[in-house]
Amino acid sequence: MGVVIGTGVDLVHVPGFADQVQRPGTWVDRVFTPGERRDARSFLADASASCAAEVASLAARWAAKEAFVKAWSESLWGSAPVLGEEIHHLIEVVTDAWGRPRLVLHGEVRAALGEDIAAFVSLSHDGDYAIATVTLTRP
Repeated sequence: MGVVIGTGVDLVHVPGFADQVQRPGTWVDRVFTPGERRDARSFLADASASCAAEVASLAARWAAKEAFVKAWSESLWGSAPVLGEEIHHLIEVVTDAWGRPRLVLHGEVRAALGEDIAAFVSLSHDGDYAIATVTLTRP
């Protein structure tokens, strides 16, 4: 796994997040990739699932993006930030065929972070809350 250089955690209140998602002209389309929105919608394929499951899934992905920013910031403690605040669209949560999450970094974030740093993510949501943790390691 390597040496841990940063950890981050974020907790999202799903009903509050749902209110933001439902507003016209929301920021959601700017921060989530088409793949993330598709993965969240896949919960609706289950007949017992509801739109609440889709929103909870997006909330967990938002928590992962925020947790990544916190872990990265921790790894830079004592140094100036590398990029501004508007980087969430460059942090993508993807899942494999079994639903296991992984972070894929794009553009300026990938370049600034460097190739030798690995990011590990864990997502969960239950009831009114979604949570994510991110751990950054270097070999």
